[in-house]
Amino acid sequence: MNEEQINSAPQRPEQDASEVRKVRLDKLAELSAMGANPYELTSYARTATAGEVLNDYGQWEGKTVSLAGRLVSKRIMGKASFGHILDCDGRIQGYFSRDDMGVEEYQSFKKWDIGDIIGIEGTVFTTKMGEISVHVKKAVLLSKSLLPLPEKYHGLRDTELRYRQRYVDLIANPEVKEVFIKRSKIISTIREVLDKKGFIEVETPILNTLAGGANARPFVTHHNTLDIDMYMRIATELHLKRCIVGGFDKVYEIGRQFRNEGMDPKHNPEFTTIELYQAYADYTDMMNIAEELFSAAAMKVCGGLKIEYQGQPLDLTTPWERLTMVQAVKKYTGLDFDTQSLAELVAKANELGLELPADVSWGNALYKVFDCFVEDKLIGPVFITDYPVEVSPLAKRKPSDPRLTERFEFFICASEGGNAFSELNDPIDQRSRFEQQMLAKAKGDEEAQPYDEDFCTALEYGMPPTGGIGIGIDRMVMFLTNSASIRDVLLFPTMRPTNTR
Repeated sequence: MNEEQINSAPQRPEQDASEVRKVRLDKLAELSAMGANPYELTSYARTATAGEVLNDYGQWEGKTVSLAGRLVSKRIMGKASFGHILDCDGRIQGYFSRDDMGVEEYQSFKKWDIGDIIGIEGTVFTTKMGEISVHVKKAVLLSKSLLPLPEKYHGLRDTELRYRQRYVDLIANPEVKEVFIKRSKIISTIREVLDKKGFIEVETPILNTLAGGANARPFVTHHNTLDIDMYMRIATELHLKRCIVGGFDKVYEIGRQFRNEGMDPKHNPEFTTIELYQAYADYTDMMNIAEELFSAAAMKVCGGLKIEYQGQPLDLTTPWERLTMVQAVKKYTGLDFDTQSLAELVAKANELGLELPADVSWGNALYKVFDCFVEDKLIGPVFITDYPVEVSPLAKRKPSDPRLTERFEFFICASEGGNAFSELNDPIDQRSRFEQQMLAKAKGDEEAQPYDEDFCTALEYGMPPTGGIGIGIDRMVMFLTNSASIRDVLLFPTMRPTNTR
């Protein structure tokens, strides 16, 4: 038998989990009867990880090392055996010999199961087949596994089960763990860039008496002591802008948002955003920051700005394309909202398949055409600027055209990646916008924003001209890790409950 066969150690697929669990419970009972508790040790002194040994063999060759991890393969060969352990950053082979370990300890090792967490101590060497390994002198069982890992060659492939049992997914599919390592690096890179720019990271409430800052349905909960309903936040915007009123010039928050909406490959009820606000800046400054954050994160986890997402090549090299919404609509549909009459635009839009009412406003017509016929064509990265005031209740109007606001969203592969404004700081206009939102809510718009009197009061104390942006961290990670679904970049995505017993 060659070494490759020895290392393979496939599971027995004919054994189902309940059968394996029963066998392992019997082994646990046997250990307990012998006074050996496999959960007794509170720590284990490691001197290295598998990755450190594998990546710097010259330093470790011939030296004694203590490693710990999950036993993921085992092949018994009489007086000697091979096995692999998997730890936080690698998988390394151990050579277990009765002559080196002693009869009693070696016999104990032979009874251990795939999935058990063990500690090994021995010298580092290279086998005849060229595999860096540990010649084990001592081994200890640190935690008994009662359920089997997925069979080696098929692994955990059931998508639904992978999301429900992410802990098994991370063990069985190393590439999954790499996605979440990259996610952590992306977030730390964002913080590094903003901290160097003088931004201050703050924390704002998750529970609110009003759900504002975005057009979305909130989750409702109840505060027992105050006997009032409260809402999980749908955005951090209004509290962060209160910080700008209070004298912070540059603030940001990375945190969870909660929206009581549908689930699909791009949406999860709870998700992570970065929102930042800068006094004496506008939405063009926010474009520059968006480009810088994406560029820095791409360099960190992709090693360059030319990447691929789901088969689509992307070039994140700056500057990104910039189109007004009117320009984008004209480019992709031929409808010209600058020169054609509203009646003509509505007629032609309805010919394309829309059902716009005759009394639709210019701004709502523009946005509806963009949403239905343009957004899915934006491979980008591209900034779409100058949104209608009707769909931008928190953005400042364009001085040159009061029908529009200084707002942009950027798109990558037909997905919105972020949203930014030159922030509205006129308290009179803000009150009027909130009133329009309340009228929309009265007509049945469940996503319309509530009237936030305290925020209007804050604006009356004076907020400087301010630029703000929100970027979806989950989508950013999707783009930079080539992940097709938001569930692939959330460790524990929202799932429909199942009966587990």
